[in-house]
Amino acid sequence: MKKALFLLLLSSVSMLGFAQLNNPNADVDWLSGKVENGNRIISTGVPLLLIAPDSRAGAMGDVGAASKPDANSIHWNAAKLSFTEKTAGLSFSYTPWLRQIVSDIKLMYLSGYYKIDDRSTVGGSLTYFSLGSIDFFSEEGISTGTYKPNEFAFDLAYSMKLSNNLSLSLTGRYIRSDLTQGQNVGTTQTHAANAAAADLGLYYQNKLNIDLPSEYAFGLQISNLGTKISYSDNMESSFLPANLRLGGRYTMDFDQFNNLSLMVDLNKLLVPTPPVYNEDGSIYAGMDPNVGILQGAIQSFYDAPNGLKEEMQEISLSVGAEYWYNKVLAVRAGYFYEAKNKGARQYLTVGAGLRYNVMGLDISYLISTSALSNNPLKNTLRIALTFDL
Repeated sequence: MKKALFLLLLSSVSMLGFAQLNNPNADVDWLSGKVENGNRIISTGVPLLLIAPDSRAGAMGDVGAASKPDANSIHWNAAKLSFTEKTAGLSFSYTPWLRQIVSDIKLMYLSGYYKIDDRSTVGGSLTYFSLGSIDFFSEEGISTGTYKPNEFAFDLAYSMKLSNNLSLSLTGRYIRSDLTQGQNVGTTQTHAANAAAADLGLYYQNKLNIDLPSEYAFGLQISNLGTKISYSDNMESSFLPANLRLGGRYTMDFDQFNNLSLMVDLNKLLVPTPPVYNEDGSIYAGMDPNVGILQGAIQSFYDAPNGLKEEMQEISLSVGAEYWYNKVLAVRAGYFYEAKNKGARQYLTVGAGLRYNVMGLDISYLISTSALSNNPLKNTLRIALTFDL
């Protein structure tokens, strides 16, 4: 099957942001990244870094800042690793991509951790996104070969307990995105893009006894704060999807067999909002997005052309629930909401988990609830294997 069209589509997704695929009504200059209608979708490079890589969180509306710690915590908040119950853990997740259209595009995620002692824990992860085999063609329609574009990110994390209830983490990340395999796109010579980034995490949990034995937790993560990324020396560099995640969890133990966790996450991209441009290219409303990384992160809180209302629309909401029976069987559900003019990702998620001895199996399923959304994971079953040692 010819996939030249998918190269343009999926390259655009990586260069301009995952949300833009979900909203076909956004008029975008694909080289400059300027959004020219009212839908000011924030565009970044390598949106792969924001995609939920594991089935457990993927079944709970993409919550993870304060969910119970597991081997996938590096992606959501590595500070949780200090509170894992086991000495070590490993997880492998597989996610088909655009399954209803093509069969060989996939996202894979391998993560694990090891507790050095009661206070220190180290972890690592590898995220790999394969776009399958794609036929490249010149402007004259002549085949230039078949290639396998891909992206990956490699993480190393360290988590340390500051007290019996509080932990802090630092994660380093190397990112490589090779979408065009060095091909010319029009008159532009492209190359693989490389970047480095860091995450900072904070996690707090404590017991609470009112009517039922329970536990509450709060988590904060600042992720993907790092260098800009570019696929050509002749193009402007793009921000990585730096993100602020705040979340909370409340877990109730009904008895020795049954417990229920309720969770909520709020997410805000720490990337400048596209301004409104005049016909001559000057800025009519908003602020210049061509700034440094730290300035862009600070500016992202007050640069929306429509002020506070639009800033609030840039906050996405995730809610999730997880029920466990005897620490063997889990049932999960969640919901993710993003404003219509910021990508319109709105979907319901469901899933289940099974644990036997040291091995576990997690599955999740995504149901799109937005008329505008064309989510690549729509009606897709994701699967993950976990090992607790």
